Amino acid sequence: MTALILRDVRLAARAGGSAMLALAFFAAVATLVPLGVGADLRLLARIAGGVLWVAAMLAALLALDRLFQADFEDGSLDVIALGPLSLEKTSFAKIAAHWLTTGLPLTILSPLLAVLFGLPAQAIGALFISLLIGTPAVSAIGAIGAGLTLSIRRGGLILPLIVLPLLAPAVIFGAGTVLSALDGLRNGALPLLTAFSFAACVLSPFATAAAVRLNLGS
Repeated sequence: MTALILRDVRLAARAGGSAMLALAFFAAVATLVPLGVGADLRLLARIAGGVLWVAAMLAALLALDRLFQADFEDGSLDVIALGPLSLEKTSFAKIAAHWLTTGLPLTILSPLLAVLFGLPAQAIGALFISLLIGTPAVSAIGAIGAGLTLSIRRGGLILPLIVLPLLAPAVIFGAGTVLSALDGLRNGALPLLTAFSFAACVLSPFATAAAVRLNLGS
């Protein structure tokens, strides 16, 4: 499993396209919104959590369509499926590699972009923690959609329609975490986000493996 994770991380770094595209998209959205909204720092701070969470989620989706597709097209996925590693463990490795190459860099970049919205330090910390906890759920749920659309031509166009409704709780709880920190209230959204992300990461490998197995016909 570790070898598969390292392989996918190396391939993502070697290709350089999807991960950098996700970061560029995230940065572009976070830069354009303050320009469009204006210089009202109070308004920008109120919408920062929701905007940055939506931008991070959409940026992570850009790399999801290739999660299994490249291996499926060159036959590597058939070899992996016949190997000693179960499809459930393979799915978990793919999810982990996607988060390491996409979700984690987006999380690290978020405090810098939060400054554009005039967020105070405590809200920036809450944003970072919420993305650190919540982005694995984006990779996990996205993997289910990638498995379902594996054998569909131009499945990348259908993938967001499947995944986005399922990710609504992550956006709600993540933005709520930032707002709670901004208002100085006890943070009730972060435990809910943690529970959602944990459930997604635990259940997703089984659902993803079933979807991949269905497309492989095994």
